Amino acid sequence: MSRIGADPVVRFHAGIDGIEAAAWDRLRPDDNPFVAHAFLRALERDGCVRAQWGWQAHHLGLYQGNQLVAAAPLYLKTNSHGEYVFDFSWADAWERAGGDYYPKLLDAVPYSPVTGPRLLAGNAVSAPRLRQQLVTAMRGEAERLGLSSLHVNFLPDEELAAFAADPAPHPWLARSDVQFHWHNRGYPHFPAFLATLAHKKRKNILHERAQVAASGLAIEWRDGASLDARDWHQVHELYLHTFASKGNRATLSEAFFRELGTLGLGVQLSLARLDGAIVAMALFLSSRHTLYGRYWGSLVLQPGLHFELCYYRGIEYAIAQGLERFEPGAQGEHKLARGFLPARTASRHYLVNSDFHAAVAHALEREHVMLDAYAGELRGHSPYARHEAPWS
Repeated sequence: MSRIGADPVVRFHAGIDGIEAAAWDRLRPDDNPFVAHAFLRALERDGCVRAQWGWQAHHLGLYQGNQLVAAAPLYLKTNSHGEYVFDFSWADAWERAGGDYYPKLLDAVPYSPVTGPRLLAGNAVSAPRLRQQLVTAMRGEAERLGLSSLHVNFLPDEELAAFAADPAPHPWLARSDVQFHWHNRGYPHFPAFLATLAHKKRKNILHERAQVAASGLAIEWRDGASLDARDWHQVHELYLHTFASKGNRATLSEAFFRELGTLGLGVQLSLARLDGAIVAMALFLSSRHTLYGRYWGSLVLQPGLHFELCYYRGIEYAIAQGLERFEPGAQGEHKLARGFLPARTASRHYLVNSDFHAAVAHALEREHVMLDAYAGELRGHSPYARHEAPWS
């Protein structure tokens, strides 16, 4: 335990169970499901976050007396897997120079490239000050432990000022990337959305959907709470199949999937059945404003099925529920042709060694130029017709 000035008191917790759920959730500024205490607890309890896979919980809490007033989902990382902000080249450079890059400190949600709160301080007038104190506390912990670096991934805009306000020996490094998000312009139904697209894009989507409609597969949208154990087993098997087919390690357990459906975090699934068995799925989480696409898996090679389950059914759901935005996951330029527009993501990085920090800062300057050019090129390929007007 240490102190930031007179108060608040800084504590680090080796598991989310060390923090009262209600106290943690009161600090969430919105209902983003990925920073819910229940979501993070399920990752830990169901074996998805574990030291042998490079994750050790080190959650940060700021306390005034016994009251939690700010918090951050923090992890000691012994690799860079499951983060989606890639620093492998930084690790290689530091280790070739004779340093130990790992462990490092990471403020993020495991396996989730989703923008959302990382500095939980509620919405009170004191929130900006508390966010800055969280940043200072986690940086101080990285220095105290002799770590190479500290990283905070997929930040919302309102939290960026906390890093500029941190009285660090050198400024935090800014990094960004591009994802593709769909925005609801008040569409009354899916055909109204289609009508705003350029003719070629609209025709392609109708063709893809017609292929699936003629496939003999039964497509359904289900609330996660309505699935039974057998359904969840089939869904998890499809998730495993996707990771195995790409040679990647699947880190989410079947127990986590089953529990996810019970936590009230807006879990939704788009399913394809053949003779009653689930042969393809897409899994989503939802807040009051945003639908988040997370996982996909299929045992059948059906043209258009991925787009139907992962994108078109999600857009239909977002329209029906009056959601503002649909974020289908990281990467994927193919999303642009299907109505998703480029959006910038933000992360902040602090490298303790000043020379290493300066070298990475120089590399990021070049990366920023390339990313700006890429984003500009994407904006020139909007799928929407030029005469498009917002729906109201």
